Amino acid sequence: MKKIIFTLITVMTMQLVVPAQDTNLTFLYINGSNNNDTKMKDWYIRGVNKLHPVMKKKFEKNSTIKKWSKDNTLVIEEKPQIFFWGYNSKTDLDFVKDRLNISKAYSSTLAYEVRSLLTQFLHDAIWVQKTHNMLPILDELNDEVKEQAENGQNVILFGYSAGSFVTYQYLMYKMPYINLENLFKALNVDDEFLKFAQEHPQKDTCLSAISYDKGNLGVLTNTGHLVLNQNINKLKENYLKMDESTDKFCAPKGYVRGVVNFASPVPLFYSDMADPNYDFNFYNKYLVKYVLENGVYFLTVNFREDPLGFPSSRNLTNNQIEERLGFELNNPTGVIYDHSSVWSRRSALFAHTSYWSARGTFANGVVKSFVNGTKFQYDTKYQNKVLKKKSKKSEV
Repeated sequence: MKKIIFTLITVMTMQLVVPAQDTNLTFLYINGSNNNDTKMKDWYIRGVNKLHPVMKKKFEKNSTIKKWSKDNTLVIEEKPQIFFWGYNSKTDLDFVKDRLNISKAYSSTLAYEVRSLLTQFLHDAIWVQKTHNMLPILDELNDEVKEQAENGQNVILFGYSAGSFVTYQYLMYKMPYINLENLFKALNVDDEFLKFAQEHPQKDTCLSAISYDKGNLGVLTNTGHLVLNQNINKLKENYLKMDESTDKFCAPKGYVRGVVNFASPVPLFYSDMADPNYDFNFYNKYLVKYVLENGVYFLTVNFREDPLGFPSSRNLTNNQIEERLGFELNNPTGVIYDHSSVWSRRSALFAHTSYWSARGTFANGVVKSFVNGTKFQYDTKYQNKVLKKKSKKSEV
């Protein structure tokens, strides 16, 4: 009898004990401006190490995110990963500082201090925005993402300040959202080559894989215009290798689960995206389609007091997005949402660097943007409530 009771207790205990699931979701934090020396790098790393446990806890406590994690079998890593590009700009910054020191001899103290402050905050942002500086960083970041994927790790990219430029351009250049047949039709290629492409279909690819220094389908100008390789035999040869180039140079499909940009001045530095004649807008439309149709979360979270925290866009419903894109979305599950009204209770002078000290407030803002963004795009009742509220405000 005792043996039977012991056996029953053992079986019940085994049923109650749930084996710990291996972690498979990495939060990858990307630095911003003014992080190009050891002191500032250490400041950034300390900030991330303080923020990450709070962010992880807030994610795991929220019911909406818990369901999302369960549905996608995702468990957050205990330790954050950091992608640091700050040292890359140091040589250029030293050059500017040398010229700044020359001006000290004849400038007023106020003019010198303002010039010094602008250099400190803006140099790296301007530097990393330039395509020839950005592209090698994107390659390095993609190597990191691919390494995570090979180890079974999904990633959410957190882009701080100018780091949000890196995440934005990473999506633009590395996500496999380009259907080559559609691209060739848009470029009005001749019928012979279009037929060749249709007879030898390749999987969807990314901008990096197309560019001349990688897959070499052509030359991509700074405005986004693609000039195809003029050697037709070489073009066909490279086209047939595009699947290989995609695997080598693009983000692994399904592993980039989201992007959180914070303290982000993206609209200030990429305002040319508002120009309808800007060729990159062609790719941007298909990127938006890819994000929404592949369950990717693209969130922008800024403190309202942060003078460099710019809203990425107005929040739009999927129907409104379809109207702007000019085509339908197929079973969208992703979210694009801006929450730039987080109240940090910091002064405008310090808000931009307060995302670490006000980490609880910031983490709550990220969770809120995840939840409200999901509801706004997929909960009709909530959506109508928000739209009605916006309509009343516009009437005032």
